[in-house]
Amino acid sequence: MTVHLVPISVEQFPAWLERSRKEYESDLIESGESPEDARRHAAESLAGEFPAHAPTADNAVFDVVDDAGAVVGYLWVGRDTSGDSRSWWIWDIVIDPEQRGKGLGRATMRLAEEYARSQGASTMGLSVFGFNHTARGLYESLGYETVTVKMRKTI
Repeated sequence: MTVHLVPISVEQFPAWLERSRKEYESDLIESGESPEDARRHAAESLAGEFPAHAPTADNAVFDVVDDAGAVVGYLWVGRDTSGDSRSWWIWDIVIDPEQRGKGLGRATMRLAEEYARSQGASTMGLSVFGFNHTARGLYESLGYETVTVKMRKTI
């Protein structure tokens, strides 16, 4: 199955922003943050990247659409925070749970790389929560290498 990327419209953006915030908040809680801290962290992070509450040239947001025209997830890709215009980042990629395991995530990752390359990128980075073993396996199979590891122990 193949997919393609469709830019999220300004009208769709508020709903995407809320979905992304909730999913990020949930991931932060699962990784050990308190619900209050996760709520604040997720809201501040997204507000910082989208101060005008709209996608920008440096932060593109796409619906991931399958062959039948159904939206099966989303992708947020943009420049990283290093100041190097050639360094891009996959800020968020979500394939709907019922669509996982069909190769759509892999295809979306390749489209993200193509898009970034078309914008002048020469590197692509991402971050993955430690509990997300499936995603980490996908990223490693696509050639992504571990750069840093953050660890924690409950004592």
